[in-house]
Amino acid sequence: MARAQSCLLGLLAALLLLLPGGGPASASLLHLTGPLPAELGVRQGHLAACPSPAHCAREEWPVSDPARALASLLPAVLALEGVELVETGDDYIHATATSRLFGFVDDLELHADAGSGVIEARSVSRLGDSDLGVNARRLATLRRSLPGG
Repeated sequence: MARAQSCLLGLLAALLLLLPGGGPASASLLHLTGPLPAELGVRQGHLAACPSPAHCAREEWPVSDPARALASLLPAVLALEGVELVETGDDYIHATATSRLFGFVDDLELHADAGSGVIEARSVSRLGDSDLGVNARRLATLRRSLPGG
């Protein structure tokens, strides 16, 4: 089944590129949002575990001041390609990242855990069986944005 989905997505990509004015800008007409995950948010003081490492990445980054570190990450989050801020607070950021070609939506969450002295970071795809490493690369980019990262 996954192979058939992959072939279909490849065919759709090729067709979109053949359309007049085709290319990434035209392909954004295809918006594969998927349902809002129920496990989003801080629950019992933490972000959820990843349902599958094939389409989710989760890390904890030790920092001296989690609230300050989280605030310093907000510009880096907003600078990521296709990102839209959904929710922000003193200890939590939720944003969505939409892929350029097919419009796949990923959820990005950051939580400042003052008790543990870490930033919890989680990025998860709403649809599909594999993210081809996109979520892990997104977190790596943000980690490098931390002071001393």
